[in-house]
Amino acid sequence: MFPYINILEKKAGRNMAVKNILDSIENLVVESRRMPLMNKSLIDETDLIHLVDELRRELPLELQKAERVMQERQEILDRANDEAAALIEKAKKYAAELVDKNEIVMQAEEKAKAIMQQTKEQEREIMEKTMANAKQLRDDADQYANQVFDHLIGNLGNALQVVQQAKDDLNHGSRG
Repeated sequence: MFPYINILEKKAGRNMAVKNILDSIENLVVESRRMPLMNKSLIDETDLIHLVDELRRELPLELQKAERVMQERQEILDRANDEAAALIEKAKKYAAELVDKNEIVMQAEEKAKAIMQQTKEQEREIMEKTMANAKQLRDDADQYANQVFDHLIGNLGNALQVVQQAKDDLNHGSRG
């Protein structure tokens, strides 16, 4: 029924669905019948509408996947913060248990400071990496969405021009 949709169904992976739909729209335009002596094509409206509907269904899924990745990054950051707090609390308890012994107290304070410093450094590194990864994911998702929209706008603009020209030709042809 829709040859371009069959191609989409055979391709694996949901993360490529939007690209595949755009490729199918492009193929629909490229493989359409050309009008003699004109740089115009006749496109099956039903196929084009079906592909646009597919794209509308897939884009939110792709954006949801990007959101899930960002949430996972936040969960990793939260776990790292919890682990850091637990390590700090453990160091504090350890130091409190050794308060009675002077020499051991000094060692415990130094060890607690080292653990706290190391934990803060690890927390800072994890935070920086997570924030950088989250920013990169947001930037990549935004860039990908913009590319998809730009490509779709271009293809739909061309298709609209072809349809408008066909309508104009039909109207001028029936009067002449």
